[in-house]
Amino acid sequence: MPAVSIIAIIAIVVVVLLLGLALGGAIAGGRRADAAQKRLHDRLEAANEQLAHAHADDKGWDRATMESAAREAFAAKAGAGVPIDELHLVHVVDKPGTDDDEAHFNVVAAGVETEVVLGRRGDTWVAR
Repeated sequence: MPAVSIIAIIAIVVVVLLLGLALGGAIAGGRRADAAQKRLHDRLEAANEQLAHAHADDKGWDRATMESAAREAFAAKAGAGVPIDELHLVHVVDKPGTDDDEAHFNVVAAGVETEVVLGRRGDTWVAR
């Protein structure tokens, strides 16, 4: 009988080790998938921002003027003392005429993301 007990103990230990390895592999695979998904999301955001910049440049819209207006609109919304960590032009809308044009920015300040939408009045960009 002692031989059966030793074989049973060895079998239990092997099963526990295999389950531990499988669980560890699943956790590591999940972390890799999360990291890959974040990298993909970051790449898509960068591509979207580049596309918005190209569209704005194609329309002859001055990016510095738009970014300045976005900073002013954010300061009016959040308060003048809130520093902006990141400013991203993410979407532009070019409708017929100029008064319906829009520029959408994502502003990151203190880890919080806020959308700022600008519209045009003549040649000036203002908050909507």
